[in-house]
Amino acid sequence: MEPNESGNIFDDAATRLVQASHGKRFVNYLVDILAFEILCAIILSIAANFYSPLRDWLLKTIDAGSFTYTEQLILIVCYGTYMFIIEAIFKGKSLGKLITGTRAVRQDGSLLNSRDAQLRGLCRMIPFHPFSALTMPCYPWHDRWTKTLVIDEKASGYKNSL
Repeated sequence: MEPNESGNIFDDAATRLVQASHGKRFVNYLVDILAFEILCAIILSIAANFYSPLRDWLLKTIDAGSFTYTEQLILIVCYGTYMFIIEAIFKGKSLGKLITGTRAVRQDGSLLNSRDAQLRGLCRMIPFHPFSALTMPCYPWHDRWTKTLVIDEKASGYKNSL
């Protein structure tokens, strides 16, 4: 299904945005965090082979069993950037959303543009952001502040996924 003239991804007669459940949102988060961590591990492993100070830092961090606050903030920024890039390229989809059949869209049902994805990624960089997803119904900051939402594609009548 292609967007119509207004950029809406739904058939005008059947527009009904159904928000994804807490369970699906949680699975999205877990899958996306896992994918991000695997990607980081691969990149750091490859880079450590070519740059010995990075290898030394990785070994020290692994031995200590934890990251410093600065390293944790760097990871938060990297995760927000990762999600921005993924959602911008795949028009509101991430690996987690692909698995659960959900998609991030604007509140009017139109596809995300790169600015929407960028703002969503920036919101994810705010410390304690994950706690904002504990509201009922699930409406975390990166949805609320960017006027977007994550929908269940099947329940909303969206026929075409990636």
